[in-house]
Order: sequence, then structure tokens, then C-alpha cells
Amino acid sequence: MIRSAASASGAASTLRTPPPSDYDLASRRPGQALRDKIRADCPSLIQRSLAWALRRPENASWRTGLRGERIVSRELTRLRRHGWRALHSIPLSPTWDIDHLLIGPGGVFSINTKHHRGKTVWVGDHVARINHGKGRPYPRSSRREAAVVKKVLHRGCGFTVEVAPVLVFVKPAKLTVQPSLQDVRAIENRELSALSPLTGVLSPEQVDAVYAVARDQRSWTGAV
Repeated sequence: MIRSAASASGAASTLRTPPPSDYDLASRRPGQALRDKIRADCPSLIQRSLAWALRRPENASWRTGLRGERIVSRELTRLRRHGWRALHSIPLSPTWDIDHLLIGPGGVFSINTKHHRGKTVWVGDHVARINHGKGRPYPRSSRREAAVVKKVLHRGCGFTVEVAPVLVFVKPAKLTVQPSLQDVRAIENRELSALSPLTGVLSPEQVDAVYAVARDQRSWTGAV
């Protein structure tokens, strides 16, 4: 994963200063992009309450997604004591963000959260099906996001950082993953804990370097 330990250590030594607060993504809350959409659609508390009561489809979908990202963020918080760091809702464009980015001794994981509580989920090489419905391009989207993250981190760190795409399904009734799906992890939210013991991919200095680049919003300018 790492081109050379010397180059990684050099990058870490020059990138540890946090970015200015206006550019520090470490302050982003889980689901921040969805929160912003909800507020823009319903600026006042009364409007948001009314939209919730009327079950407006788009607004309800955003709220469901927001709950899912909050649940996943709590799971990721538990990994901190094992040397992992997480960022949330990294903006790539006005309409696209990375739900979560996990950085630690076991590598870098780009996490795409899907909240389909109580539903059956089937995941193949290219699409996922919810309750046997129409195929959704979740695996393809996850691969694309990981590729963008890899490009940004390579540019900012000066060494190659492999990024593993992860699809996290929040509280499904059943999750079935095709054995042929090898390059994208598709797991339930409770299985995120299995990442905690992973080691041997990034040194502490390399984790510092990658996190420093990833938390700076300016690193993501022109990413897509």
C-alpha cells in the first residue's frame, strides 16, 4: 500500500497541523449533507414538523438516511480506542458526499451507508436489491467513491493509499451477499466492529498523514 516508509514519514511530519476551522472536516457531524438538505427544503421548525407529519417522500427519505448515518457513526466511534479515526459527510460536490471515511492501522475504508431497516437485502457484483425489487447501483457507487478518495489521498500524501469500499446496511432483516463480490465489503452496521483489530497496513505516522489530508476540505477541491 505504501510506496516507501521514508516518504510517508516525511508527509506525516509536514501535515500534522490542523487546517483552519473553516476547512476542518473533523467538525462535520454525521449526515451533515442530509441535515443541510432538510433545512433548505424546510427552513423553519414548523415546516420541518409539517413535512414529517405529511410524510413527504423526499424529506422522509433524507430523514431515514440521516438516522442511518448517525447509527453508523456511533459504531465507528467505538473504534477510536483501537487507533482508528473517522470523518463524516465529506463533500465532493453540491450533490455528492462520502458518508464516512475510516482511517486507521488496518487501512482506509470509504463507507457508504444504506438504511433499509427490517428489509431483505441482496447484494451482487453491480447492484443491490431491496425486498427483491429493482436493482440499485450501490456496489458501483461504492467503487466510484473509493476511487475518488484514493486519488485525493495520493495527491495530498505523496504516497499511494489503497482505499477499500464498504457498503454498510443498517439493521436489515436479512443480508445476502453474492460470493463473487470480492472488492466491496457489504456488511451490517453491527459488523463494523470486525474492523477494529485490523493492523499492519498503516503505521501511526502514516495514519496521521492520511487523516491530516482527509480532514482538510481543500484537499477535496476538484476531486470530481
